[in-house]
Amino acid sequence: MITIYHNPRCGKSRECLAFLETSNHTFEVVKYLENPLNFRELSEIISKLKITPIELIRTRESIWIENFKGKNLSDKEIIQTMVDYPILMERPIAVYGEKAVIARPLSRIEEIL
Repeated sequence: MITIYHNPRCGKSRECLAFLETSNHTFEVVKYLENPLNFRELSEIISKLKITPIELIRTRESIWIENFKGKNLSDKEIIQTMVDYPILMERPIAVYGEKAVIARPLSRIEEIL
């Protein structure tokens, strides 16, 4: 089963969800702003994405710019920041087994199917 970490206000996230709705794949939707991930869950996703935590940060968000930009944060501090402020996570994230992608552009989802 595919898990999509979804923000309904994001056009790219809605596009990914629409793709999954018309595919033959089973999936579940996690609205991560309503149900924030904990540190362990987020760490596991980052590991599956094969990226560093900073690569999952939306660095243009005002919360990041006003509170964290220019600070020398450790990976653990960056993960905790996304736990505390889930809006900072890039989206949508699609996870299938041990594989995951940030589905921007949407065609990236094919990498895990």
